[in-house]
Amino acid sequence: MAQDTSSTKTTKALDDYVLLGRSGLRVSPLCLGTVGERFLGDYVSDKRSDVVISTKYTCNTTAMQKDIRLNPNFGGNHRKSLVENLDESLKRLNMSYVDILYVHAYEFRTPIEEFMRSLDDAVRSGKVLYVAASNFPSWALARANTFAELRGWSSFIGLQTRYSLLDRSLEFDLQPACAELDVGIIPWGVIAEGFLTGKYTRESVKSESRDDTFAKHSKIEKNWEILDEVIAISKEIGRTPVQVVMNWAQQKPGITSPLIGPKTVTQFEEVLKSLEFKLTPEQMKRLDEASKPAEIPFPNSFISNYDRFIGRNIEVPRKFEAISTSCNFGRINL
Repeated sequence: MAQDTSSTKTTKALDDYVLLGRSGLRVSPLCLGTVGERFLGDYVSDKRSDVVISTKYTCNTTAMQKDIRLNPNFGGNHRKSLVENLDESLKRLNMSYVDILYVHAYEFRTPIEEFMRSLDDAVRSGKVLYVAASNFPSWALARANTFAELRGWSSFIGLQTRYSLLDRSLEFDLQPACAELDVGIIPWGVIAEGFLTGKYTRESVKSESRDDTFAKHSKIEKNWEILDEVIAISKEIGRTPVQVVMNWAQQKPGITSPLIGPKTVTQFEEVLKSLEFKLTPEQMKRLDEASKPAEIPFPNSFISNYDRFIGRNIEVPRKFEAISTSCNFGRINL
């Protein structure tokens, strides 16, 4: 095995807690995703105070079935959906409260003020301690927390959203919004549906017949080039590709606790070892360069052209570090 050339052998552990957004809630540097609520409830029943449990509402699987006889109010972000789905989740978990309730996704039918007030009522009832968002556009996240701030309601303290070396769109709008609003980011999809594990090659995927997100990843040559760089670094430091991409995500600005979903104990232990080291600035730069978005979306592309004049000799605030890097903002001495 190659010698580990990363800057630090051991940087953190699961009990090196961090604060989630603008709250006093301590969470671990990795978040375990589950889908079996009854199993989870049984497993933590004798250690409830020792864990932070979250659940979601919006995407009720029953409501998503194409059957007109089904209740149309099973899903969505409205008050009735929140109240009924939260109660059902608590029954399955056999708990009196959850630590965090997520709005699973933004939908354009329910007014933002309706679900923010409903979430605040859930907090005041004691069934929920904190609220957070998942899969939200930046404008909706900002408007929601502005409503909450002005009206004295509970604000979103966290955001779950897609983020990986294959998709860095987070950095253009969502990351700056979270920085401004002091919302912690819990990224999902860091290993890109398994593409970045290094278990697949250009040749091996040709023999597979798949029509899913992984298949879409495999059809883009740049994604393979990104994976090549991940594998190169993993070999240099004696780590696995999974550990490299997880460590990259952990070091990005605003990231609080990446979401993981291992299927086996071996996979779980592999991911945990991503906390044992720290990629060097040079290695981070190599990954950033390999995964740099092909285009900067407007208005960021427009702003970057003029930043050389309006921002000369002035550093971009640290909280906007991610977008300044992606859009080539920053201090220019003229």
